[in-house]
Amino acid sequence: MGRLFGTDGVRGVANGDLTAELALGLSVAAAHVLAEAGTFEGHRPTAVVGRDPRASGEFLEAAVVAGLASAGVDVRRVGVLPTPAVAYLTGALGADLGVMLSASHNAMPDNGVKFFARGGHKLADELEHRIEAVYEQHRTGEPWARPTGAGVGRVTAYDEGFDQYIAHLIGVLPNRLDGIKVVLDEAHGAASRVSPEAFARAGAEIVTIGADPDGLNINDGCGSTHLEMLQAAVVEHGADLGIAHDGDADRCLAVDAEGREVDGDQILAVLALAMREAGQLRKNTVVGTVMSNLGFKLAMEREGIELVQTAVGDRYVLESMKAEGYALGGEQSGHVIVLDHATTGDGTLTGLMLAARVAATGRTLADLAGVMSRLPQILVNVPDVDKSRVTTSAELAAAVADAERELGATGRVLLRSSGTEPLVRVMVEAADIEQAKAVAGRLADVVKSALG
Repeated sequence: MGRLFGTDGVRGVANGDLTAELALGLSVAAAHVLAEAGTFEGHRPTAVVGRDPRASGEFLEAAVVAGLASAGVDVRRVGVLPTPAVAYLTGALGADLGVMLSASHNAMPDNGVKFFARGGHKLADELEHRIEAVYEQHRTGEPWARPTGAGVGRVTAYDEGFDQYIAHLIGVLPNRLDGIKVVLDEAHGAASRVSPEAFARAGAEIVTIGADPDGLNINDGCGSTHLEMLQAAVVEHGADLGIAHDGDADRCLAVDAEGREVDGDQILAVLALAMREAGQLRKNTVVGTVMSNLGFKLAMEREGIELVQTAVGDRYVLESMKAEGYALGGEQSGHVIVLDHATTGDGTLTGLMLAARVAATGRTLADLAGVMSRLPQILVNVPDVDKSRVTTSAELAAAVADAERELGATGRVLLRSSGTEPLVRVMVEAADIEQAKAVAGRLADVVKSALG
């Protein structure tokens, strides 16, 4: 059996790769593994289960709930809520396990199952591996030990989660949003009710788009992967800024009053300065990834803030933050983690904090984001090459060294092997986009000849 768990739970085409049987089996396996690990010791276990609005989430939620209850776990169904809300409620309610059904920014036919441990934290890798092994062991014939009578889990709706999560968001804001006009694009996703309510309660004047989920339209031409509608709406309504989420609202991108994109690096830069000013930027450090724009790194150097860079993926950002006690980290894609207030990327919280900074300073978002200049970044995918030799080819190493000398301090080269495909990604940043294109093209040619 191949790995079921990826970097963010188990994903696939709903009712294709990700069936009701798989969702049920994984849930039972998770209950057994956590019981073996002592998580349930001394008390009756409970789980929080939520989902995004995808049509397939309805049957997958039923399967997960059935699996958990059949394994003796009491389930609180919180309904359609963002991934970070499910993580928060798992911790706030003292649950032993959280489960979110979502495929985040993926297209509607996909779905996913993501587990949270007690406290709302991502399951450790070894527990995920154990769940896979136990699932496979029982899938191939060994029967489950099943409770009967009063031992079966009970299932209840927990409708209070909506207000509880919003109260948490508003409670951690440094200031209110009175006088700020914000356009919110909810991607017809999990934050379609939560985000507008939170911004309104915080005092913002809001205009909402992409907030009419019908189970089929999630991420369809809207949200953080399609900013065009938001950019037009911000200009049309004369708003101070726009906020875009993805389907499960664990990420946030923004748009300034002129309709220009403000990406995750720029948001991190704005929040880093705000948190330092408030004495909340522990160790004077922010965590990014190797794909963070060079302009972000140069801005942090200029501002006297340390930047730690990890491998690509918010899980690696989070691992670094937890290991070293850092307070802020994130990715260019808009996954921003404020560890004092969330255990995972929280797009609604990020948007609120960004708007709060605009309100507190009286400055425009464009002015605040201007702390960094986003350098042109060219990415070229070179397919059908031996990616295993990307770090050992002398010819390629020489070409990279030549490119780095040409670019100097205001440019950067990064070669990465794809984790899932036989290709190498060539990324070049430079102050001049034509230079970046030229260098990337030359390096792509060398990758083809050296690794083809």
